[in-house]
Amino acid sequence: MRTATLGPAERTAALAAMAERELDVLVVGAGVVGAGTVLDAATRGLSTGLVEARDWASGTSSRSSKLIHGGLRYLEMLDFALVREALKERGLLLERLAPHLVKPVAFLYPLQHKGWERLYAGSGVALYDAMSVSSGHGRGLPVHRHLSRRRALRVAPALKKDALVGALQYYDAQMDDARFVATLVRTAAGYGSHVANRARVIGFLREGERVVGARVQDVEGGGEYEVRAKQVVNATGVWTDDTQALIGERGQFHVRASKGIHLVVPKDRIHSSTGLILRTEKSVLFVIPWGRHWIIGTTDTDWDLDKAHPAASSADIDYLLEHVNSVLNTPLTRDDVQGVYAGLRPLLAGESDATSKLSREHTVAHPVPGLVVVAGGKYTTYRVMAKDAVDEAVHGLDQRVAECVTEDIPLLGAEGYRALWNARARIAARTGLHVARVEHLLNRYGAMAEELLDLVADDASLGEPLAGAEDYLRAEVVYAASHEGARHLDDVLTRRTRISIETFDRGTRCARECADLMAPVLGWDTDQVEREVEHYRKRVEAERESQRQPDDLTADAARLGAPDIVPL
Repeated sequence: MRTATLGPAERTAALAAMAERELDVLVVGAGVVGAGTVLDAATRGLSTGLVEARDWASGTSSRSSKLIHGGLRYLEMLDFALVREALKERGLLLERLAPHLVKPVAFLYPLQHKGWERLYAGSGVALYDAMSVSSGHGRGLPVHRHLSRRRALRVAPALKKDALVGALQYYDAQMDDARFVATLVRTAAGYGSHVANRARVIGFLREGERVVGARVQDVEGGGEYEVRAKQVVNATGVWTDDTQALIGERGQFHVRASKGIHLVVPKDRIHSSTGLILRTEKSVLFVIPWGRHWIIGTTDTDWDLDKAHPAASSADIDYLLEHVNSVLNTPLTRDDVQGVYAGLRPLLAGESDATSKLSREHTVAHPVPGLVVVAGGKYTTYRVMAKDAVDEAVHGLDQRVAECVTEDIPLLGAEGYRALWNARARIAARTGLHVARVEHLLNRYGAMAEELLDLVADDASLGEPLAGAEDYLRAEVVYAASHEGARHLDDVLTRRTRISIETFDRGTRCARECADLMAPVLGWDTDQVEREVEHYRKRVEAERESQRQPDDLTADAARLGAPDIVPL
């Protein structure tokens, strides 16, 4: 496998290559499922392409709770098959596929009733651990433990004494969802896939009833390409129905969008050494450790407005603050909130089901010859969804195709990661970076951290932190544009890094510095740098304004006050 560089030249070459000769499989949509699908197909020896209208993971797959988990609450729904499947995938990611990106995380579940609740909840968590171990990939995480109230308050002093009578502590896993998808895309490119973002499907190519490819618009350059493929996979998530409409087919199922919002607050606002999971009247609420921050979420409400930029309203924010404050000694206020983000879950639906009750399972269909649709599911089980989508596509190929092998394909950066981690002190001494900086790079890029260190070796200024976003090095901005397909300032501040939700100014302070770093890589002149910075500032202003609005309708209108993209 070659190391994939996704810079401007590679993007141009990928679009040209896709239009040059017929592909076996073209995947539309570069969320986690689309990226996983193109990797699955490429590693079976098929010629593959991937196109994405905006940026890798720019929809749902960058706006999740950032958890890789079996779904403890699905046990209560008796959905044992879904939990077992997800726990196996969690173990594979932790142990084999992406140990540099997926990390264990502890959660405390406060008990509020003596006797029966400890037995009931404890039995569920014990079953969760047992199913994890029985999957053959769950031995890397500690097992759950029972805590008295005193021990629980020692672990999480932020909790009110009267908020619990005891607690359970168990483990799941977490990752940076957008970084994970970008790594999937680069891994697929390393196995020969042609990949291009800012490339929108505007129609399907037909021969009679059969779909034989897609018409793709280069959103940046303005040109159009005819990309022919034996099979096209629609992996567009909440846009599934819209994409199906391009061929006049709604499909065999309907995808509804459920909005989930999350708050990001500084670590010092909640005094705890563990994450929290709390029951609400509708579902559960997580307080998730996130570097020097906490992520608090999520909500689960129907959404039928703008899919590209779901907006968090003032009511959404108040809902989360109210529920988390019900157990905290020192309540959080609006002033404590550094960042807010909203995402849409694609749920398989009947027309009137409440979103919190809809299926998190996935489905695959072949609505017309040449077109496969995959929808629904959970982030954790993306690899299974991808396998099922490619298996379905293979039925339409007139050739023998190998079975899925992604269970044994580590993502880019995984191989060599543990050896480099063990040598992190030596790397720090060699490069002059603090060991904490080296750890940061290894946990974001794995073995590919060496490529960033090479940038720093060539230009020492790139080893300096960004002004106003000191958790990140200047080299990471350059690398995002030169190697990871970042095309705009927004791509870097919201997805390649998480500066947009991890700073109180939401990235506006470092926006110009980042744009200046990207400019030489992407060929921007001073006018384009100005446009990028101004566009980003307007985006932040629109998001802040939407979060002051009382409901979804007014929040959506306020968020749409900022334009979607800055043309080059």
